Amino acid sequence: MKLFRFGNPSSEKPGVNYQGKNLDIQAFGEDYTPSFFANDGLNRLHNWLDDHSAECPEVSDTERMAPPLVQSGKIICVGLNYKDHASESKMELPKEPIIFFKATSAIVGPNDDLIIPKGSEKTDWEVELAIVIGKKASYVSEDEAMDYVAGYTLHNDYSERAYQLERSGQWVKGKSCDTFAPIGPYLVTKDEIEDVHNLNLWLKVNSETKQQGNTTDLIFNVPHLVSYLSQFMSLHPGDIISTGTPAGVGLGFDPPVFLKAGDVVELGIDGLGSSRQEAKAYQG
Repeated sequence: MKLFRFGNPSSEKPGVNYQGKNLDIQAFGEDYTPSFFANDGLNRLHNWLDDHSAECPEVSDTERMAPPLVQSGKIICVGLNYKDHASESKMELPKEPIIFFKATSAIVGPNDDLIIPKGSEKTDWEVELAIVIGKKASYVSEDEAMDYVAGYTLHNDYSERAYQLERSGQWVKGKSCDTFAPIGPYLVTKDEIEDVHNLNLWLKVNSETKQQGNTTDLIFNVPHLVSYLSQFMSLHPGDIISTGTPAGVGLGFDPPVFLKAGDVVELGIDGLGSSRQEAKAYQG
């Protein structure tokens, strides 16, 4: 299934792409919350659709696409997880996953505007595959790790490089500005993806390709990341793990290139759809 949510920020509703149609499933009675995933929501929804899909209205293409899940407890990001990105960053390949957090307050819809933070001159882009956790995971092995994955979504891990790298402390400061985590359009269940370790990723700025990669180049793959993180913290339903970005970020160019108001960023991953953000200056 491909889950999505739609509508204005104050009145977002659940939907599902079923048999090629975007359907409004408010009649199902649940949104895509941690409780939905924890209580076998994916299977219950699948069974419900078998009986009720014909009664569900179609969602207009003009509706705003919202984040495809709600109330996520945490966003855990993985740094330098592609060899070419580590190289352009002039850093050694990590021996263990490099982990940092991103505030969930940064989450917005896939096509919402990017707001460049007040005073920022180094806002950067990063196309990433994100994992959505489906049930509580603690001390799980790699062999069983995929049992805890609900699905995948597209994430643009926006970064303010001065805040991240020049202001001391942890990277979270440069990762958590409002609008810095557009996700979606869909949460695609894992059964829809034939091989999560062979997906093309791409990102364009003003129609010019900046990033072109494939998840075959992940240093630490999906089951490794789920298992690894579960050794240090419990992963809960609705938690998001963003798996890193390939080469082509603005910081990696010589000289570096960063976003300015009016720029348009487009990105996508095979099977997960695409998103688009227009950069706008902060208005205080």
